Amino acid sequence: MYCFDEIAYRKRVDWFCKARFGMFIHWGLYSIPGRGEWVRSDEEMPEEAYLPYFENFDPKAFNPTAWAKAAKAAGMGYVVLTAKHHDGFCLFDSALTDFKSTNTPFGRDAVAEFLEAVRGEGLKAGLYFSLIDWHHPDYPHYGDKFHPMRNNPAFENSHRDFDRYLDFLHGQIREICTNYGKLDLLWFDFAYDHLRGEAWRGTELMDMVRSLQPDVLIDNRIEVSGEGFGSLYQCAPTPYHGDFVTPEKMIPPQGIRDVRGNPMVWESCITMNNNWGYCPADHNFKPAPLLIKKLVECVSKGGNMILNVGPDGDGKIPAESLEILAGIGAWMDKNSESIRSCGPAALEKPEFGRITQNGNRLYFHIFENTLGPLPLMGLQKEQVASLRLLDNGRPVPISTSWVHSDYPEILFADLGPNPVLPDPVDTVLEVCLKG
Repeated sequence: MYCFDEIAYRKRVDWFCKARFGMFIHWGLYSIPGRGEWVRSDEEMPEEAYLPYFENFDPKAFNPTAWAKAAKAAGMGYVVLTAKHHDGFCLFDSALTDFKSTNTPFGRDAVAEFLEAVRGEGLKAGLYFSLIDWHHPDYPHYGDKFHPMRNNPAFENSHRDFDRYLDFLHGQIREICTNYGKLDLLWFDFAYDHLRGEAWRGTELMDMVRSLQPDVLIDNRIEVSGEGFGSLYQCAPTPYHGDFVTPEKMIPPQGIRDVRGNPMVWESCITMNNNWGYCPADHNFKPAPLLIKKLVECVSKGGNMILNVGPDGDGKIPAESLEILAGIGAWMDKNSESIRSCGPAALEKPEFGRITQNGNRLYFHIFENTLGPLPLMGLQKEQVASLRLLDNGRPVPISTSWVHSDYPEILFADLGPNPVLPDPVDTVLEVCLKG
């Protein structure tokens, strides 16, 4: 009978809940055609049409140190790379397949170099690993929901042995957990239809991972996909429950609480444009000001944001993505105290923005200015030790203006006579409480 160890769980998630902001990197063979990481499935592409990308994989600009430095400069605390996506191609030197980066013209173990680079920048390092494998002969082909050959009866499954595939899957995860030092995070993807939990031999898989990497943080997608919350949410954790919930391309409207109302650990995985993998035709990039506000929203609701970049086939992060990262980093340089180690405040969301909190420090994120002094709803003057603008430390006085004399129960801050906020994206007012 599985027994949930809450003390060990809280210890595992501690760094994650302090970091709050991470980078996802989707990169692999699919980066060469540049039509997204699902290109084989979306186009029902046969293996022989995909293999030329394997034979020509030689990213001359591959520089994981540059990736790690870009993440650090943006204020991120961790980075996760796709060690293997659904196409089955491995960016690591697996002994269990020939379909790997060391067998391409590139000839190198990209995962080993990535982990060294990220750790060298003082960031937490994680790996994404697909439970699905469209390359493996024993993975279901015809009739599967997603396999590129799902509609081709020539690829029927009578000769396929799924248990043999599971041995292979577990073996590769064992390699990842054994050959690359301490991993901070494992991001499995994903369960669907009948392929959930024990269909992956989930208990055996999790026991193996925990024996090799006892402190690693694991997502909830052995049980679910981007939809669904998992057994920890149901307060009936399975042996293969995830440590955090993974909403995709959206932010939960009210954060995430389990069925008993307790706040959960969660991370919104967000794309910069509308694709995870490199897609040069997709110019629908989210601007830095929007992503800053959405990061604040995640933290104010008790969650993390992991923001994706999709390097091109040569290994370069697109210029648009680098520009966005720089914009976020410029804001984080001045305001990261309102993000790192912060969570929701026990105050209602203000009309002008959001609030994050770390101990006795409240951070009022002002997205738009008010007319007249700024109301700090839910606070009394007697509670407040000091007010200051976070980006420059300038003290902010408590307002004594007559204009709010009809509201003596509300504390107002005096931001000064200029109606234009110092930071038009998000001006952060730090309120230090007494005690």
